[in-house]
Amino acid sequence: MRAAVLVDQEVMEVKEQKTPEAGTGEVLIRVHSCGICGTDQHIYHGHPGSAEVHPPIVLGHELSGEVVAVGQGVSSLKEGDRVSVDPNIYCGSCEYCRSGRLHLCDRLQAVGVTRDGGMAEFCLVPAENCYMIPDAISYEEAALLEPLGCVLHGFRKLDIRPQHQVLIIGGGFIGQIFLQLVRECGVSRITVSEPASYKHETLRGLGADAVVSPLDPDTADVLASSADVVIECVGRTDSVQTAVRAARKGGQVLLFGVAAPDAEAAIRPFDIFSKELRIMGSFINPFTHTDAIQLVSRGKVRLAPLISHRFTLEQLPDAMRNYPQLGVSKGIVQI
Repeated sequence: MRAAVLVDQEVMEVKEQKTPEAGTGEVLIRVHSCGICGTDQHIYHGHPGSAEVHPPIVLGHELSGEVVAVGQGVSSLKEGDRVSVDPNIYCGSCEYCRSGRLHLCDRLQAVGVTRDGGMAEFCLVPAENCYMIPDAISYEEAALLEPLGCVLHGFRKLDIRPQHQVLIIGGGFIGQIFLQLVRECGVSRITVSEPASYKHETLRGLGADAVVSPLDPDTADVLASSADVVIECVGRTDSVQTAVRAARKGGQVLLFGVAAPDAEAAIRPFDIFSKELRIMGSFINPFTHTDAIQLVSRGKVRLAPLISHRFTLEQLPDAMRNYPQLGVSKGIVQI
């Protein structure tokens, strides 16, 4: 099989590899679509993913495809089934797993992070990590159910009410999903802060009442203490600081963007104290896949229109190398 292998930091090569065989409890998937996540870029440049990464590895934790072989003991799936994959594999025995917080597992493994993933023609996956998808959902949409599930996990931490004003910092793919979920809550006002002007029309079309640019010198004053709920989707030091400043008294701040491990933000504790803020993090997607399927099936969240770039497997090494310059909102690898 052909696979795009990360052989070293910032070195990816398309290689011929032996097609794996399904072991006990596993299925072999012929990959149809694989999303390119910001985490893939982090890993490509030598930063950690959801768990420690050791090249050579086939990346790609957002994937969908067709079951072509089932291992011993698998009765829930059969050849020909169309599936989407939840990549995260929990140990089940650590303190966090045993207390119901499996996503914080001390021995977390993940398809496309600690074991070969979807940037290949075939991918080996535990059967219990596969979710059947209806015919109405395309393989491209099915690959993007994983990031939608991650957003759902963060979204559910928030207490969003109709009278609230919501600020979303970052209007890329993740911000666009959050925007659709927030819109369904019927809130008073949704503002999105996004520097790329070419995204502004899309954001308005998805339901933003206002779109501002953080590059505008007046934006900081306009946003100060303006939002009941702030959702930070960028992971930059300045955007985290903006999120805290923008929250009004009693506000909620969700830090969803993945920051560099050594990033530090200058936040005034007095602001948290005096505004009595709730600041939350959000990590991966514990058991949100089924709900993500329903949201897409019912048209509550649209994923296909958010895809900006499509790449072949052969184009992937160049795409990963030049990703920041390509203006990608969401990229998909078509296998």
